[in-house]
Amino acid sequence: MKHNKVAIVTGASRGIGADIARGLAADGIAVLVNYSRSPEQADAVVADIIAAGGKAVARQSNIAEASAAASLFDEAEAAFGKKVDILVNNAGVMSLSAIANTDDESFEQQMAINLAAPFRLMREAATRLNDSGRIINFSSSVVGLYQPQYGVYAATKAAVEALTHILAKELGPRAITVNAIAPGPVATELFLNGKSDDLIARIKGMNPLGRLGEPQDIMQVVRFLASNESGWINGQTIRANGGVI
Repeated sequence: MKHNKVAIVTGASRGIGADIARGLAADGIAVLVNYSRSPEQADAVVADIIAAGGKAVARQSNIAEASAAASLFDEAEAAFGKKVDILVNNAGVMSLSAIANTDDESFEQQMAINLAAPFRLMREAATRLNDSGRIINFSSSVVGLYQPQYGVYAATKAAVEALTHILAKELGPRAITVNAIAPGPVATELFLNGKSDDLIARIKGMNPLGRLGEPQDIMQVVRFLASNESGWINGQTIRANGGVI
């Protein structure tokens, strides 16, 4: 298997990020599996990739730190001996509360991880990504639904969409595309924890397809956007949500 391209995937030790890392590796892309607090899970993702004939390394980083973006690019280049082609800004946190009840700590954490970190990584990618590269950001279908208790989370994701559209225009002359994926509810540990069976059933019922998304549903969209076939898709937000909005 040739590994002609290099990808950085943030938050790739579990859930959607882990499936993204495996999917890109299956396409012959060398993957830096970024994680924050789960070294065993990150190592397991890398082991799966290597066992399948792929190439990957795990690297711990708190992407909320200002120095993390440059360090991740440095580590990817050192590990694989070439510049990065693909950046997937997957990592994120969500804390639900009414705006009136949202404390500063929750606000600042979501801003730091969901907005400031992707911004710094996009800024780094703008000068260090190979020409014809790909930047794939993560928004959310809560942008558009505007549900109560999602105020800060939705605000961070709306800002990511704005950055996506503008950066696509700025990097277009280098044939680097910049797109965002806005998943609906996906059956991951992060989403399912704390929700009753009745609530999950109601959420499924809101979807025309009558189910939750699966990590592979989102991974396949990332694989397409990372591929050569997606070169005419640029500055878009793809709402991968089964038609809920």
